[in-house]
Amino acid sequence: MLEFIIDEGGDEPPRKRGRPRKTKPANGGLTGDRAVDVCNWIEKYCFTPEGAKVGQKLELLPWQRNFITAIYNNPAVTRRAILSVARKNGKTSLTAAILLVHLCGPTAKKNSQIYSAAQSRDQAALVFNLAAKMVRMHPVLRQVVLIHESTKSLSCPDLGTRYRALSAEATTAYGLSPALVVHDELGLVRGPRSELYEALETATGAQAEPLSIIISTQAPTDADLLSILIDDALAGHDPGVVCKLYTAPVELDPFDPDVIALANPSLGEFLSVKEVLAQAADAKRMPARTSEFRNLILNQRVEVANPFCAPDVWNACREDVRPLAGVDVYAGLDLSEVQDLTALVLIGNVDGKWQVHPTFWLPAEGLEQKAQVDRIPYDLWVEQGHLQTTPGRTVAYEYVAHHLRELFNRYRIKKLAFDRWNMRHLIPWLNQAGFTEAFIKEHFVEFGQGYQSMSPALRELSQILLDGALCHGDHPVLKSCVMNTVILRDDAGNKKPSKRKSTGRIDGLVALAMAVGVAPLRPPKIDIEALIG
Repeated sequence: MLEFIIDEGGDEPPRKRGRPRKTKPANGGLTGDRAVDVCNWIEKYCFTPEGAKVGQKLELLPWQRNFITAIYNNPAVTRRAILSVARKNGKTSLTAAILLVHLCGPTAKKNSQIYSAAQSRDQAALVFNLAAKMVRMHPVLRQVVLIHESTKSLSCPDLGTRYRALSAEATTAYGLSPALVVHDELGLVRGPRSELYEALETATGAQAEPLSIIISTQAPTDADLLSILIDDALAGHDPGVVCKLYTAPVELDPFDPDVIALANPSLGEFLSVKEVLAQAADAKRMPARTSEFRNLILNQRVEVANPFCAPDVWNACREDVRPLAGVDVYAGLDLSEVQDLTALVLIGNVDGKWQVHPTFWLPAEGLEQKAQVDRIPYDLWVEQGHLQTTPGRTVAYEYVAHHLRELFNRYRIKKLAFDRWNMRHLIPWLNQAGFTEAFIKEHFVEFGQGYQSMSPALRELSQILLDGALCHGDHPVLKSCVMNTVILRDDAGNKKPSKRKSTGRIDGLVALAMAVGVAPLRPPKIDIEALIG
């Protein structure tokens, strides 16, 4: 290991610019303990780049040391490390410091490539700017590290190492061979896939001991990439993957200062206690800000927009679904566009709980490309039997019509709610499948998509979920639709799902809401006086 020489008495630059040599360095030198060496190097060469303590020596907090120890002292050799903590806890500064350790510190490998990856140019620039500030603030670092503003990169010529900030908006991340990749704020990725993440992860194959570090606030849903990686890491399947998750349990009081501290290990240090408590008071006073507070301050998996359903409420209803034979059945059909997801949901009440049986269709042609564009595992869902495909590039309504005929023959379907949009294309196929005009008029019910129809349906569906009176079997396609759904409210407080504002396909939730909307959810009121009279 090459350590840049510093006299015992201070931080003076070396005699020759960028000339390292083996010596007994100041501040204790190398100990043989990789984590200790990394921590010592950071505290010796890195200054706080901005904020209340700008210009002061960067002092690692216990939780930061703990994360560094988990990475560098792992007997299994860490290949992926995940740190998830609420915002403003010093994540990005820690990211910048770790990058410098691998650029010119005790973990530097000659001629290696280092990258930080972010979902936007602004976030990518933020990581680079903090690292560049740290370089400029230390007389030794600014002698041995070159700053390349135009390419958002740093280099150490004496070691041949180079760091560069990349964003998802970059033209390509292929053809690289990184020894270290730091994924900053991966929680911003919606869905289970990210082209930038996959490109960089697959590029590390040529390295003997590549390392990926993910530092981010949690993603909103279980189906997002970061959530999938965190859940897999916490399951302990791979000893080469370590994870430190700081979050407030959803069952605890979100406004309790002790609960807030669970997700904010830097509270009182990088993070102002007064400011955080003020945000908590705002969220408590204004429910519209609660989701944002839970996600960004408590580091919980909560959609920052107005989600239809909290994940814990939906998950509480995931018991196995029972058959619908012998009970009255109600249905909702969202045909959507012919190239998009078509959803059919049947519900029936069995022993006081509404059993949910969904069916989804997508065109078979171009399915893999659609999965990549939407960042949704449609191809996997097909393999698992959760999603059906129809031949060609559009959803063949012929298949939908014949499927409906089979269901009406099998179940006692009383009402099927539909959106009139695209229904005119389905009716000829319904006739061909054996549905008469009279039967369609009796059993098929037009259901509006505006506030007037959707608001009461969503209100009833919400109450069923809160009462635990619904069983959905944790169907992954339906769950994705529900978790994607963002709700619009009018001035009177009425609600409807918004496909434009939602984060992905919501057709399953729309179909479920329509089914609920035509089902008799409450027992009819009995007029006692009329009976007596």
